[in-house]
Amino acid sequence: MLSDITLGQYFPGSSLLHRLDPRMKIILSALYMAAIFLAKNAFCHLFTAIATVLLVLLSRISLRVVLRSVRPILYVLIFTMLLNLFFTSADGGRLLLDFWVIRIYEEGVYRALFMALRVVLLVIGVSVLLTYTTTPIALTDAIESLLSPLKLLRIPVHEFAMMMTIALRFIPTLIEETEKIMNAQKARGADFTSGSIFRRVRALVPILIPLFVSSFQRAIDLATAMECRCYRGGKGRTKLVRYTLHARDFVMLVLFALGVAMIVFGNLRLPIGRLYS
Repeated sequence: MLSDITLGQYFPGSSLLHRLDPRMKIILSALYMAAIFLAKNAFCHLFTAIATVLLVLLSRISLRVVLRSVRPILYVLIFTMLLNLFFTSADGGRLLLDFWVIRIYEEGVYRALFMALRVVLLVIGVSVLLTYTTTPIALTDAIESLLSPLKLLRIPVHEFAMMMTIALRFIPTLIEETEKIMNAQKARGADFTSGSIFRRVRALVPILIPLFVSSFQRAIDLATAMECRCYRGGKGRTKLVRYTLHARDFVMLVLFALGVAMIVFGNLRLPIGRLYS
């Protein structure tokens, strides 16, 4: 399961999404998330699903890799579906099941399915637009560039962008470290799969302690390496690569804006099948 977590990983390539300006990709990700949350009927959800499939095709990233990003959130999906399935109020349309204290309404089924679809599309789309097709350095520069107006308020934008990128970059490293520790503990006879839930939680203690120690040591090594390279924050630093917006960036921006407009239009003109008020 740990090897299935692809959050924070970058997959090199030369696709259209790889060649987009990283600043524009952050803006497109914001528009994409807005489109996901604005979708309120079956037509809009179908439109966002098709758009997500097109993004995956444009990225030229293996579909198997993309689907792996969904597996770690299966429990979140199941929990979300159960909440919407069992806790939809009595005005949720036709009653489908009435057993003891369990009541399932027709709208509850729709809510469960579409909320799960929303989470899946959100994870896949944002991953394809940002982490899968953008290097950590480019992501840092993009965040700093977009937040640069906040420097007028004396907000340490560079340090904030650096912290975000380092945290994102070290997710795969910590996952790999956790897997190594688990394999070492299994070789010593540790069992993480059998027994009660409390026994399994106690079995994680021999993993968490060395993982925290290793994480702090990595943080110290990183700080030492940055000091040895005379890193003093963003003041006075120059950029090796200066990003420039091209025609393809503006074309993608227009397409995403039109997509959001179509979803808003679909919500207003297609009230049939609306799931949310």
